[in-house]
Amino acid sequence: MTPAVNENDTPLAQELKISIAANGPISVEHYMAMCLGHPRYGYYMTRDPLGMSGDFVTAPEVSQMFGELLGLWAAETWRFMGEPAIVHLVELGPGRGTLMKDALRAAKALPAFHDAIEVHLVETSPVLRKLQAATLANSGFMPTWHDVFAQVPEGPVIVFANEFFDCLPVRQYVRANGAWFERLIGLDAEGELAFGLSGTPEAALTRDAPDGVLMEFPASHLIAMREIAERVAAEGGALLAIDYGHLRTGYGETLQAIRDHGFTGVLNEPGEADVTVHVDFAALSQAALMAGAAVHGPVMQGDFLLHLGIRERAQALKAHSPAQAASVDAALARLTDMESRGMGQLFKVMAVTNPSLPLLAGFNQRRDPR
Repeated sequence: MTPAVNENDTPLAQELKISIAANGPISVEHYMAMCLGHPRYGYYMTRDPLGMSGDFVTAPEVSQMFGELLGLWAAETWRFMGEPAIVHLVELGPGRGTLMKDALRAAKALPAFHDAIEVHLVETSPVLRKLQAATLANSGFMPTWHDVFAQVPEGPVIVFANEFFDCLPVRQYVRANGAWFERLIGLDAEGELAFGLSGTPEAALTRDAPDGVLMEFPASHLIAMREIAERVAAEGGALLAIDYGHLRTGYGETLQAIRDHGFTGVLNEPGEADVTVHVDFAALSQAALMAGAAVHGPVMQGDFLLHLGIRERAQALKAHSPAQAASVDAALARLTDMESRGMGQLFKVMAVTNPSLPLLAGFNQRRDPR
């Protein structure tokens, strides 16, 4: 098939079409990885996607309250860890660095914790690294950047992963004729990017389901979780994962693309739109337990923040700056909205910890590895 490369294609679309024409269809997993992390044309490698001038807004950009509460949560977790003299405070995919800036400011409430912190940021984007450096320039800390979590030095860790797992790629499979076939991206009759199925069934997949069902398999999510869970189980600490997703493993497509604060076709603008999936918290939880860690939650973001005292923090901010009362109230409502599509309901919070830690703030249940 000859690719239909035209001037309206993004540079990555042109490259993908040429590659597919020469080498055959690619997996959804590979497509996601290229869309987000291609060294020249990847979405996160070339821009700041956050804020009203970008494509989406994350919780730390909604209000300082979010990062402040996470900083206090980390301080209390450090106390439960036995107050180690050095703790690596790590953020995976730190965006502009806003969450970390607010968390470090709040950490001053417990000076011994503040003094124990070493800041580590896991970030591959050169554009975002520059923004993070600027954001944290007056924080009193000199962050160390890493391409992958494995590069974080040995020792106890407290890890923030806010909207991190949703950006990791997944594979997709479709049930047809009593077997599972991988969903691929190739070229249609006009030479445009299009979804299709592998011609060979996946013999290793034996789960029964009706024909036509689509299943997402988050291998990269599970690998990342297993690595972090093994670390906290062996060396102490905790991971706090916050993301949009579901509590039970199920079927159905969650792959989506976002640009200009709205949805666009997943294949329409590769490299120019954020491509994500909903996180399977049940699968992440099971991976963490199998790695020897304990799991707290998951719970709804709204419940978590309210339990940590976001309403009280909002009152304090309004008392300090009455002119900002309306914006503080709006941020509080947005972060804790428990309607079906509200951030408080859509986003879930889960902690993965060393089994020695007690039930942590914001959670109402804990599961230990068997």
